[in-house]
Amino acid sequence: MLGMFLRTQAGATEPASADPYSGGFFTRSTLTGDWGGLRNEWAEKGVTFDATLTQIEQGVVSGGKNGSWEYGGRGDVNGLLDTQKLGLWPGGFLTVELEGNWSDSVNGKTGALMPVNTNQINPLLTGDNVALPALNVAQFLSPYAGVTVGKYATITSTFGDMNEFAHGKGDTQFFNVALNFNPTLAITVPYSTLGAGVIGLPTKDPNEAIVSFLVLSADGKASTDGFDNLSGNRLSFNGEGRVRTDFFGVTGHQLVGAIYSNKQFTSIDQRIQFEPLQRRLGLGTQTIAKKDGSWAAYYNFDQFLYETDKAAGHGVGVFARFGASDGNPNLMQYFYSAGVGGKGLIPGRPLDQFGIGYYYLSIKNPTLQVPIVGTKSFLRDEWGFEAFYNVAVTPWMLLTPDIQVIGPAQKHPIGRNRFGLPVIGQESIGTATVLGVRLQLIL
Repeated sequence: MLGMFLRTQAGATEPASADPYSGGFFTRSTLTGDWGGLRNEWAEKGVTFDATLTQIEQGVVSGGKNGSWEYGGRGDVNGLLDTQKLGLWPGGFLTVELEGNWSDSVNGKTGALMPVNTNQINPLLTGDNVALPALNVAQFLSPYAGVTVGKYATITSTFGDMNEFAHGKGDTQFFNVALNFNPTLAITVPYSTLGAGVIGLPTKDPNEAIVSFLVLSADGKASTDGFDNLSGNRLSFNGEGRVRTDFFGVTGHQLVGAIYSNKQFTSIDQRIQFEPLQRRLGLGTQTIAKKDGSWAAYYNFDQFLYETDKAAGHGVGVFARFGASDGNPNLMQYFYSAGVGGKGLIPGRPLDQFGIGYYYLSIKNPTLQVPIVGTKSFLRDEWGFEAFYNVAVTPWMLLTPDIQVIGPAQKHPIGRNRFGLPVIGQESIGTATVLGVRLQLIL
């Protein structure tokens, strides 16, 4: 959501369409149009409301854990208030987001750590939820610097590992989490959380360069305000910088960041003991091993190779990500992804998009020392491939077929026996092929 007001500020000096929501039914930017002129009038005064409705049908057609098909969806409403346009004071922005998801996904049926449907894990992992993941304010004190405070939906914020070809909540580009966001950050920063920080714009234009430093709650949730969990011992500290490049006369970006959390986490290496069995065997009281703090560092770039319309972001390019973590408590020790993306390459179809991507996740395998059963490990490194084509049926209706092939981290299914002890099954979880189709309506 922070990205919304920064994009608005960047466009404040550029001429905008006088009636951005107007037009014929099949040519206007949104399904519901300009609301009799009211929507355009509000936008001129700095108040905008934008909404999307995204539905996905997806199935594991081979491999994985379960081959059934699942249907789910998510609604998302974003609001922005620009104090300067409203006639109040310059440099102030209020942003708010309301979202909800419903029904099911195949995320738990592939054996992968990375959800193959990002859209269905927001605002919460299970369906049938409505929450307010973002409500924050920002005030620019000069053209070069500002402060911000509030609640953030970090995966789509400006300080959230942005990338031209591979970023978001799985509703416009890639479906898979690993191709939308760097997963090595997931343990240290929640999807929705309270925070405060400073923003720097070295050239006055956030499209050219932006740096940020934020202090975030390490225990935030989209479904709560987060104040009950605020603690100086459970914080995450995030610094990030992104700069635009123009190598060979075409657009690109370079991004680097790091994050540290002082929260106490559960160690990935455990000696598991269960109370009923402990009494029988005289093994004493169960103790869960802890680990203080966790860190991660990350980098990404996007680079156009060919641009047909620089102002509109049309062309084809490449992207890549890298992430590294401590390996304990964060079992995702190293992460790599790379791919190709493009928009507006076909004449007469300026809104079509496509993407092809690959990721590799290097796992620091957790070990479980279980009485009688012995020491067990149950994960392996994970990899995945995804390709999509986003067809703009109209400017406000986007239809996207998608295919993913996943080498899942989970080696065998895990259950429990009659004593409550973990049991690792004998059958192997093989490479999963996932087909899906997405329909997004821009309301």
